[in-house]
Amino acid sequence: MSSDETTPEPVRTDSRDEKQQFVLPLVVRIERAEPPSRTDALETSARAVLEILSDERSHGEGPWAQVMTDWQDARIRKVVRRARGAEWRRAGELPGITVTGGSAEVRVFPPVPLDGWPKELAKLQVSGTDLDDPVEPGDVPAGAARLWLNPELDMSAGKTMAQTGHGAQLLWWEMSDADRAAWREAGFPLAVRTAPKERWAALTTSGLPVVRDAGFTEIAPGSCTVVSEFPATGFRTG
Repeated sequence: MSSDETTPEPVRTDSRDEKQQFVLPLVVRIERAEPPSRTDALETSARAVLEILSDERSHGEGPWAQVMTDWQDARIRKVVRRARGAEWRRAGELPGITVTGGSAEVRVFPPVPLDGWPKELAKLQVSGTDLDDPVEPGDVPAGAARLWLNPELDMSAGKTMAQTGHGAQLLWWEMSDADRAAWREAGFPLAVRTAPKERWAALTTSGLPVVRDAGFTEIAPGSCTVVSEFPATGFRTG
């Protein structure tokens, strides 16, 4: 599993590059005996990003509000690390939000400076473990957002978890306040699926939110990794 110090848009020089850079830490629990399924981890990481974006502590006078603003004003980098046993318990003692899926647990923390990781998180591994789906993911639930993965890219689980987090964040940014509230109230229903190869090109040019990787790890700069789509009924973007 790898870290993902990327942004969901092409690299370009602008005012964001001149600001202090932060990273959003995500830690996935991977016990040796019972690792989570890959798709569930991808979906849970996306929901974790949405949970911290919508949390009251991230807004107004909340304790995370300023650092969340500073992170989003610069490059919205995310890094995924793994933990088990005592490591997971220690990580859980830090301020953050734990999100549970079917088999996956992911804890998201307020952004930290690139060179200012808490020691409990800095020691966690970013490589060495990947995840699989023991069975094919089922049908997409009615009303769920769809995060379509590029069928032509081979990314590690950690890299892909960060990318689905980016995809969920782009959707959040485009939604109205009313639809954000409704999505949150529903529990952020979403599904991660690999796009059919014959549909991928059309998805990337459809006007839907597209994650374009900055190319710091694993794949070439500007690669399209995720396209985010709401169903025709239910929530709306814009």
